[in-house]
Amino acid sequence: MTDILMPALSPTMEEGTLAKWHVKQGDAVRSGDVIAEIETDKATMEVEAVDEGVVSEILVPEGTEGVKVNTPIARLGGEGEAAAPAPQPKAEAPKPAPTPESDGARAAREEKTEAAAKTPAQAPAPAPSPARAQDGSRIFASPLARRLAEQKGVDLSAVKGTGPHGRIVKADIEQARPGETKPGEAKAPAAQPTAAPSAARAEPRPAASLEQMGIAPGSYDLIPLDGMRKTVARRMTDSFRDVPHFPLTIDLEIDGLLAARARINALLEKEGVKVSVNDMVMKAAAVALKRVPEANASYTPEGIAMHHHADIAMAVAVPGGLITPIIRKAETKGLAQIATEAKDLAERARNKKLKPEEFQGGTFSVSNLGMFGIKTFSSILNEPQGCILSVGAGEKRPVVRGDKLEIATLMSVTLTCDHRVVDGATGARWLQAFKALIEEPLTMIV
Repeated sequence: MTDILMPALSPTMEEGTLAKWHVKQGDAVRSGDVIAEIETDKATMEVEAVDEGVVSEILVPEGTEGVKVNTPIARLGGEGEAAAPAPQPKAEAPKPAPTPESDGARAAREEKTEAAAKTPAQAPAPAPSPARAQDGSRIFASPLARRLAEQKGVDLSAVKGTGPHGRIVKADIEQARPGETKPGEAKAPAAQPTAAPSAARAEPRPAASLEQMGIAPGSYDLIPLDGMRKTVARRMTDSFRDVPHFPLTIDLEIDGLLAARARINALLEKEGVKVSVNDMVMKAAAVALKRVPEANASYTPEGIAMHHHADIAMAVAVPGGLITPIIRKAETKGLAQIATEAKDLAERARNKKLKPEEFQGGTFSVSNLGMFGIKTFSSILNEPQGCILSVGAGEKRPVVRGDKLEIATLMSVTLTCDHRVVDGATGARWLQAFKALIEEPLTMIV
């Protein structure tokens, strides 16, 4: 018998959803056959069989969420081996084989355990922790709550638990103050907080529930967060809170760009390729990054990473969130190639068919809301990139040339910069280079 394990589809993947089985118990498979589809927070990917044999047992049914990497999901037998009898329903799913677990993964698992414990329909309350109060009575607290209490110097005996049966959970520790005591009790000495790793981020304060904000239960529908929305929320919160950033906004005249686009599309019509304004913006951004390489950089604790190529990430709205597929080495590609790649990437992004290497990485992002009529906006940085460009709508506006008032098509763009990498002067120089390329499109190819 050979176990088929939950694969790691990216270097950072810890768990995924087994979206669909393409085989059933008793099917014969050969190496290279597609046997399942795995859904991560960003994409749905096919899993191929590595060994040959007969599917003896399906261990994880399709639709199961939160399947840990390296967990056995099916069992493969030899050609002559009979399939195992169909498993009988059990009170709970079999535990996966133990795997090494990082501190971050363990904290996330404990957080999920706490959230599950708060649901009334869950199994009996968890066993009490071994912590004890000064009078010798045991204190009910989750492992995550105990660790946070130790780090913050909070006396558990002074905290009132809000979990099931008065159990102390993470939210109780976050709202407590170091050395806090119950009313009428002497202040207990605070435990010394454990030094947090230098790279660790401070956890955001938990949002108040809708009921706490005065919204009555039953007056709204609650849509559970999927993996993509959770990831977007976490990354954007981390970026907005932890990265010192600033915006720079300029107006561009795009009449020349629109005329050039019309001529280019007339030439490419027979090939079935249509270049968009956004394709030209990405090409100009890539060329500008080569002319001002200081803007094509990322901050790291070890130093500033100066990127060799302009890998342009384009923001694509998809059901349930946002994803940024990447045009690699965009400075080396023509407009027709960029348009073709961008169309293919956007289509596969909406169908969650991107490969991890197609949306992970990137050195610079472009977010365009001009098609929705948005004039100007500032985007949140897409770490670890040093800049993101927000592109607004092109519209006819009055402009002053000399002493005359004329009409031109203007487009506002905002460059948001990571101040640790790109200062104001560097950002301004990049915008100058970008403006020249947009207003004289022929300079993109010379």
